[in-house]
Amino acid sequence: MGFLAFIAQRIIVTIPLLIGISIASFAIIVAVPGDFVDAWLGKTMALTGQSRDELLPQAEALRRRLGLDQPLPVQYWIWIKGIILHGDFGQSYVQSRPVTEVIGLRLPRSLGLALITLFVGQTVGVLLGIYAAVNQYRWGDFLATLVAFLGIVIPKFVIALVLLYFLAFVWHSPYIGALYSPEYIVQDHFSVGKAWNFFLHVWPILVISIWAGQAYTTRMMRGNLLDVMNAQYIETARAKGLSRRRVLFKHAVPNAMHPVVMNMGGRFDYMIKGEIEIAIVLGIPTLGPLILTSVAERDMYVVSAIFMMVAALLVIGNLLADITLALLDPRVRRATVSGG
Repeated sequence: MGFLAFIAQRIIVTIPLLIGISIASFAIIVAVPGDFVDAWLGKTMALTGQSRDELLPQAEALRRRLGLDQPLPVQYWIWIKGIILHGDFGQSYVQSRPVTEVIGLRLPRSLGLALITLFVGQTVGVLLGIYAAVNQYRWGDFLATLVAFLGIVIPKFVIALVLLYFLAFVWHSPYIGALYSPEYIVQDHFSVGKAWNFFLHVWPILVISIWAGQAYTTRMMRGNLLDVMNAQYIETARAKGLSRRRVLFKHAVPNAMHPVVMNMGGRFDYMIKGEIEIAIVLGIPTLGPLILTSVAERDMYVVSAIFMMVAALLVIGNLLADITLALLDPRVRRATVSGG
């Protein structure tokens, strides 16, 4: 029951955070002058040539039907109820279709790339951190530290710009600004060729995000492992005659992993933002370019939906990281449940 109580307690704590995120997302919508009906009115006037006075009765009827004539708390309740009950995030001003359709294809792509870079980046960072700690002050340690520091200090968009230059002007790559080549766009079934073609288009995102994602983890894992290796229980394990490998991987590494696991929830958000940033530079049709165009065109329902989803993913990622840490270390869940 202790572990179930821990999970229940962590879920309860996340509920106020999710409510706060929804309020902030709704504030993005109402902060911009005008609403969906104003956008509809402008488009209809341009398409039909009718005057504003002629369309005003229809506009007012539409505003009443959507609840936009209600006070802000009532509008928020209508909006959040639509999301909870129907998955309705509103209507895109620019594309004149539901927000879920606008981001429906791009969101899984961004999440998939972010998850791949998260797990690969964290795995690479952990392995490099272990290697650097075991080879402290040797060339391997200096090289791993250099790779980590470069990943930290060089902005991802700078790396993307440099890579874009080489792709376009040096290598003359045809795999720029799309997810598939023309022959695979209409193919609706999976094939090895289509998967490989997808990789040829998105590998810059993966490489840059993994490099940037492993950097902090490498430094953290190296420092944690060096601290753990000097702990008393490690000295005791060595005194019992355990092999160096057994001491390292059975006793030292699992305990040094705790801060890394705690950090994974925040790294997921970092990977999503990194994917968005790189995709904007490379013009790959994921969430990145969509956010840029939506902000430029003041399509605020799309912007608020993306903001809400990314923020909610950060909360959920931290929740999963807490649960994983509790699985690794029972002391965490016992302390949380008991209030210690």
